Amino acid sequence: MDWGRFAQQMASMARDLLSQDSVAATLERITTSATELVEGCDAAGILVLHDSTVESLAPTHQMVIDSDQLQQRLGEGPCFDAARTGQGERVFRIADLTGLQQRWPAYAPQAHALGVGSMMGFLLFTDDEDLGALNLYSRKPGAFTDASELAGWLLASHAAVAFSSARTHAQMEQAVATRHLIGEAMGILMGSHHVTEEQAFDVLRRYSQENNIKLREVARLVCERGSLS
Repeated sequence: MDWGRFAQQMASMARDLLSQDSVAATLERITTSATELVEGCDAAGILVLHDSTVESLAPTHQMVIDSDQLQQRLGEGPCFDAARTGQGERVFRIADLTGLQQRWPAYAPQAHALGVGSMMGFLLFTDDEDLGALNLYSRKPGAFTDASELAGWLLASHAAVAFSSARTHAQMEQAVATRHLIGEAMGILMGSHHVTEEQAFDVLRRYSQENNIKLREVARLVCERGSLS
């Protein structure tokens, strides 16, 4: 591998990741970059676990989705291990899925039947949180080398920061939008019921608690209907 050229590509990719305008676009750029920059990678995706339920993010090929769903169905697999905070390694590499895999005896042969020859996975994490696993697939056994693993690890390190940054930005945007929505709803209640700002907010809060509805959705109802009745 030409590491000088790779370093230039990685720097360009890192800038590109941080310039994406949404979480979805950031994730798609991460997985596309994996197929472009990591030698032997035919497909890539990000797996996130919600308890034991799998969410496949930005898959570049149907094989990724099929593999994730297979692991959910079997309750085992390398991507599961990589995506778990306290279990498994931060990095895994399976050189050949055509052979016996003692660690994932049910997953390996069925994954091979899906067309997977070899795999790598990298936990996407920052100092504050675990985010999921970046998983790379090849149709050929033995496709990933030590150089591939290092390239994947470097990509995953940049990807984790970009993923976290994009998600934080999206959360901030949602918080600002929620604040504006609540302010608009309070204004409607203050005008229609001749109450103070504090009283208007208390009306929204009580309705939210009594009906188990998020405050944002209560505010939306007021803005749409003009009242809570």
